[in-house]
Amino acid sequence: MSKEKIKKQIMNLAPVVGLLLLYGVFMIMGTVKDINIAYGMKAIINQSIVVAVVATGAIFIYTLGSFDISLGASVATSALLGGIVYNATGSLLCMFLANIGVAVFISLFNSILASVFNLPVFVTTIAMLSVLNALVLVLIKVNGTGSEIAVPAEAVKALDTTGFKVLILVLFLVLCIFVFNFTKIGRMQKMLGGNEICARLTGISGKKMAIIGFAMAGIGVGLGAFVSTIYAPTLTKNTASSVGMDVIIAIVFGGMPVSGGARSKITAAVIGAFSMTFLGQIMTLMNFNSGIGQMVKAVIFILVVFVATFNQRSKMLPR
Repeated sequence: MSKEKIKKQIMNLAPVVGLLLLYGVFMIMGTVKDINIAYGMKAIINQSIVVAVVATGAIFIYTLGSFDISLGASVATSALLGGIVYNATGSLLCMFLANIGVAVFISLFNSILASVFNLPVFVTTIAMLSVLNALVLVLIKVNGTGSEIAVPAEAVKALDTTGFKVLILVLFLVLCIFVFNFTKIGRMQKMLGGNEICARLTGISGKKMAIIGFAMAGIGVGLGAFVSTIYAPTLTKNTASSVGMDVIIAIVFGGMPVSGGARSKITAAVIGAFSMTFLGQIMTLMNFNSGIGQMVKAVIFILVVFVATFNQRSKMLPR
């Protein structure tokens, strides 16, 4: 086996090894500090699943070499409109369909807007971030108490179980792995992310792939909004406020390059989301405040990006 292949395998295994190490450190510290480890693990799963689901769908965007900074605001908007629909109909199915429908519409609107005006995707998503944040405030003011929109806790209590949330994540993960790894959609998106000019010369439609990518991301956002509502049925302007940045960090933690391309992988979202949550819990056990915790995450984020791209800089083709 060549040195290049060995190095590639090490890079592929590094995120998994990192997750296992963080799990081990959490278990050791939890035992030493005599915390309720079972309760801690349940909290980690609850915190990780929303980010993991949203990030799994977002992989389709990031593979293209783009990113969507409005994902957190999209989750909040979808959750709030879903809550409004539930309060109007009393149906969890209608709420679920509203979550998915609103999220997919927002994602497709982003991609179409970028295609029509030929703007970089990140420009449209930055603009959409402001629009959605304003919309969240309007929805709460018009349809809520002025500070929140609440779905009755009794209505979602039966679904607020670890098993149900994990099932949603697993089903969506399987769907995304199939589309990404076993259909031509994934191959085309990797080619576009690796070198857009070459991909277009082979006949691949960048606009079509962007629309498909954003549609898949929209499904992930809708599922994330549904799970977020189940976990915290009182929806406020702070709902999913950190999801957008958490998704970016999770994808990088999971071992996927920010430039997208051939080294993109669906599993990076789940590995990264759980790694990030374990890291947060460990820092909590070490009595770090939230400010120090964010600084530590930022430093690790920069280091991971640097290591992941160091050996690729001279090999990267121009876009």
